[in-house]
Amino acid sequence: MTVKQKDKPIHSLVAGTVAGAVEGAITYPTELVKTKLQLSGSQQYLASGGQPFHGAIDCARATVRAQGVRGLYRGLTPMLMGNAAKAGVRFLTYDSIKAQLRRADGTLTMPRMMLAGMCAGVVEGATVVAPAETIKTRLINDQCLLKPKYSGVADCVLTAVRSEGVAGIYRGVVPVMARQGANSCVRFAAYDSLRQWLAAGKDRLPIWQSFALGMIAGTVTVFATMPLDVVKTRMQSLAAPQEYKGSLHCAYRVVSEEGVRALWKGATPRLSRLMFSGAIVFAVYEEVMKLLR
Repeated sequence: MTVKQKDKPIHSLVAGTVAGAVEGAITYPTELVKTKLQLSGSQQYLASGGQPFHGAIDCARATVRAQGVRGLYRGLTPMLMGNAAKAGVRFLTYDSIKAQLRRADGTLTMPRMMLAGMCAGVVEGATVVAPAETIKTRLINDQCLLKPKYSGVADCVLTAVRSEGVAGIYRGVVPVMARQGANSCVRFAAYDSLRQWLAAGKDRLPIWQSFALGMIAGTVTVFATMPLDVVKTRMQSLAAPQEYKGSLHCAYRVVSEEGVRALWKGATPRLSRLMFSGAIVFAVYEEVMKLLR
């Protein structure tokens, strides 16, 4: 995304929002499977009748058997809305900060890319991702129980606010901000550094190159930030208020009760999602920006 002309902030917002919506709609089933796998290890989950799974494929098959193909899209609405909004906020913030950090010759060093990416991730995490992810996680968690209690998105939101206050839908905001900050730090730095090298001063890349670079950036992001994602999911589960005192306590319990490997639980479906989500997001973003310029 190293360009000679200065892009308008509204262009970054629009392109990011479109890219986030397209990516979310395509990759959501892998997000649902990842979330179910991360939830399935907690004692409270199993005690409340939650279904145990033996890997990503078993989880997907069990979901389709019990609820049909539509079950793979449970919780899609808040995720889709959140994905579109967070991508818009992410690209707007990143491009705005990046513009201020550029050198006189228009280039951007790796540390500055990482700083801009981290700031973008923290902003999107605090403003959009935390509430959207909480509702998504609770809907998926509820779907795994023998007796689900939510009739839909609105019922989930109202129940959370009535029982826990507005803070209830922001549960896990600290690990969310940490994860989003780390995600964007790694993803943008990987993508933009590769793009600067590949583009060699050109304004535009062919869509297949944007897709390939986004896929590489998504892969690096998964393995660098997986533990934060697991802690975030556990902190947003239905049982979190009873099980965990905070993010550090959650991480301690996961490691002490399930082993260090549990911090990478759900890595396979998350890899399949972020590998392609990175490819889709950056490719769509670049193409929309071409149309807007």
